[in-house]
Amino acid sequence: MRAADPKRVPTVDALQPGPRRLPAALWCQRMSNAFEPEWQGERGGNRVARLAAAAGSQRLGASIVELASGTLSSPYHFHHANEELLIVLSGTPELRMPDGLRELQPGEVVSFPCGPEGTHRLRNVSSESCRLLFISEMNLPDIVSYPDTGTTLAVTAPTARLAFPKGSDGPVTDLIAAAFDADPGSAS
Repeated sequence: MRAADPKRVPTVDALQPGPRRLPAALWCQRMSNAFEPEWQGERGGNRVARLAAAAGSQRLGASIVELASGTLSSPYHFHHANEELLIVLSGTPELRMPDGLRELQPGEVVSFPCGPEGTHRLRNVSSESCRLLFISEMNLPDIVSYPDTGTTLAVTAPTARLAFPKGSDGPVTDLIAAAFDADPGSAS
C-alpha cells in the first residue's frame, strides 16, 4: 500500500461519504434532446433515437421510439437481466401484458420487471403516431424470451446477439458431449 502524500490536502468531495461527483468537463461532454431527438435509424417501420447512448451513458439505456400507425414497438418479450420503464410521451398505444390489453394515455409510466411478469409489447392502433420513452438497465449478458414463438435471444455485448428458435434446445449433457465430439482434437 502506498503512503499518502503529506503535501496533498483532500478536497471536500473526497471526504464526503457516498458516490463522488465527476468534474463537469468529464460527464457533460455530450447531450441529446428528448424534445428534438436525432433519429438514429428505423426498426419495424418506427423511428428510433438512442438518447442515453448519444449522451455517453454506459449503464443506462434511454430511447425514444416513434410508433407509426399499426406498428409494434417490439415483439411480445421479457428480459431476464434488465428492467425497463416506459413513459408515454404522446399518443395512445395499446399495451399487451400477461394480464391482457389496455390503452395507455400520454404521461403514463409503466414498469416492466425482469422475468415473465414483465412480458410486454406496445402497438399503435390509432391513426396518429405515438412517441414512447423507454428507459432500461444495460446489464450484460441478458437473455430475452419471446413467449409467442418460444425463441430465446442471448445478448452478450451491445452488438452481439445469438438467437435460439424453439426446438433448438436439448439436454445439456448431450449438447456438451456434442461440443466435445465436434472438437478436432477429440479422441472419438
